[in-house]
Amino acid sequence: MEDNQLIFRSFASGSSGNCYFLGTSTWGILIDAGISARTIQKDLREMGLDYANIMGVLVTHDHADHIRAVGTLGERVHLPIYSTINIHNGIDRNYGVREKLRTSQRYFEKGVEWELNGMKINTFGVSHDSTECVGYVIDFMNQRILIVTDCGQPNEEMETYLRTANHVIIEANHDEQMLLNGPYPTYLKERILSPKGHQSNVTCGQLLAKNWHTEMRNVFLCHLSHENNEPETALNTIKDILLDEGIMPGEDVFVTPLERTKPSPAYILNNQVIKQ
Repeated sequence: MEDNQLIFRSFASGSSGNCYFLGTSTWGILIDAGISARTIQKDLREMGLDYANIMGVLVTHDHADHIRAVGTLGERVHLPIYSTINIHNGIDRNYGVREKLRTSQRYFEKGVEWELNGMKINTFGVSHDSTECVGYVIDFMNQRILIVTDCGQPNEEMETYLRTANHVIIEANHDEQMLLNGPYPTYLKERILSPKGHQSNVTCGQLLAKNWHTEMRNVFLCHLSHENNEPETALNTIKDILLDEGIMPGEDVFVTPLERTKPSPAYILNNQVIKQ
């Protein structure tokens, strides 16, 4: 891989932990740090990188599966931890973060563009039952990447960015029938299905079909439930919805689910649809 190539890699994606890398062969950023710092370092080293090559951690919200390692990364590794004031306040209250952030907090205002090492970063509000939750829109190397990890209900701002994104990392959390017929207690099913819960395969597929455009190249399905989804179920559901709208998965757009506990391949993001 070359330094002039944009790389995306998922280190983990699901309720047991989320962490994503975006950058080049020599540097990058992390989006969320919900797995152990040691595991993140191992995954970076597999790419020929280490923490010295990471410019910062962008946090989507303050649930434990997204922030488990931020204390270690911020205070021991000395990486800047970026988020809104509300999310940082939620991180500080979260008992799952044993090492509290004291010197590594970096703040941005939701909806105000800022820059990190040449990456232009925008954020927007996402409907989820955390202190606050944001989606990220990152412009770099003439590519636009949209990241929405947890989403109870899509909103117009998200759809506006979808219509301009080249690469999309988006939640496809559950199959509704698997959830309704599964072992979860009623209160948890209602939470997941609520407007501040998680996005289903069908909602994800409909959202993509409605807002697909010819410059949308690649879609990565994230935060799949272990109990209420299967990668093949999510993929087939979304492919069928796209096909019904005349959008050809594999030709018009690449679609793939990300694994919950294993790192993905390192994907090169450019003007091409990834070929399997």
